[in-house]
Amino acid sequence: MTVPTGIATEAAAAAGDVPALMQAIGRAARDAATVLALAATEVKNRALKAAAAAVRAQRELILAANSADMQQARAAKLSGALLDRLELDAVRVEAMASSLEDIAALADPVGAVIAQWTQPNGLQIQRVRVPLGVIGIIYESRPNVTADAGALCLKSGNAVILRGGSESRASSAAIHRCLLAGLEAAGLPASCIQLVPTADRAAVGQMLSGMNDYIDVLVPRGGKSLVARVQAEARVPVIGHLEGNCHVYVDRAADPEMARAVVLNAKLRRTGVCGAAETLLIDRGCAGSVARQLIEALLAAGCEVRADAALQALDPRVKPATEQDWYTEYLDAIIAARMVDGVAGAVAHIAKYGSAHTESIVTGNDEAADYFLTHVDSAIVLHNASTQFADGGEFGMGAEIGISTDRFHARGPVGVEQLTSYKYLVRGSGQVRSG
Repeated sequence: MTVPTGIATEAAAAAGDVPALMQAIGRAARDAATVLALAATEVKNRALKAAAAAVRAQRELILAANSADMQQARAAKLSGALLDRLELDAVRVEAMASSLEDIAALADPVGAVIAQWTQPNGLQIQRVRVPLGVIGIIYESRPNVTADAGALCLKSGNAVILRGGSESRASSAAIHRCLLAGLEAAGLPASCIQLVPTADRAAVGQMLSGMNDYIDVLVPRGGKSLVARVQAEARVPVIGHLEGNCHVYVDRAADPEMARAVVLNAKLRRTGVCGAAETLLIDRGCAGSVARQLIEALLAAGCEVRADAALQALDPRVKPATEQDWYTEYLDAIIAARMVDGVAGAVAHIAKYGSAHTESIVTGNDEAADYFLTHVDSAIVLHNASTQFADGGEFGMGAEIGISTDRFHARGPVGVEQLTSYKYLVRGSGQVRSG
């Protein structure tokens, strides 16, 4: 178990006093945020690079901890999607280390001038980026969130309180120790990145409604029930999304081979990620052979297809879709499919059933593509590309804390810039306001 530093925190943890524990963590985070907001870029980068080195050096310990988590998760009969999110291997551990280095290489957003101008009265005004303060992150299954979230908050000058799921407790603790090694190497307080050391669910309740004096924003990363609870009970702003009900629309002007490749990748590369396609929409103007090839390719790859009557008629293995299927985020090798009346029909379907996460159109018609990109109101809209590119790393952001479907503050991948706010710096020469 990784226990946050500080006599009060350690005493509360030992006594099992969750409210006292969380208050101590909050106070330490607030103090750390003051230090971190003023930390030089090179200091933050030194911490990130040292943490990456520690992840590589401790790879076997991380994998051993993850193996223990996986054993317990299988015994608890977690779903295939959750197991996929939980599991680490050498490739995923190296990806975490590389991500830490990628974040170190990003431009520091803190202090960046967003805009500047001079008023007629001579006042010089600048809008500059500043950290949000203390960020609380509540997440399930994914131990890599420990590294990504800790690193993104560090680079953006925010202290962070991490509350991982009990299913990934050992893995997250092993990764957190690497982050602490990075902070120590850079001379930064260990309380810049704290991992809640208890699996007691009361800790989540404290973060939601008992730590308003310390936590400035909450980010949930997990299943629909977790995110819904956070959004309903939080007493501070929340950045997050409930579901990733993502769509791929194959237009009549799509290249058949491109459509096949995009659809298979969007659905099946990793079925448990929020950017996985859950619904396939096919233009009624497509040649029958194109629709048949897409359905057969999905079935051949082991994907269950639930479809409307028109697509059921193409293959007896296709199951009938219910109304609920159009709303469902399967996170499994299952896809809903239907024929629609052109790009306008696809847009109408997504508007009714989608979750404003990620949608893609496959077409060689630029006019249809522009219509789709303009009219679909989702956080991420793609043309001729898989929905699985809905990822901060793939966007060149180093990593992400999550994909936000909010329309306020942050939308899409939440990276270092999205973890900042701004303030105005106004420089005068003795001006006073009249009237």
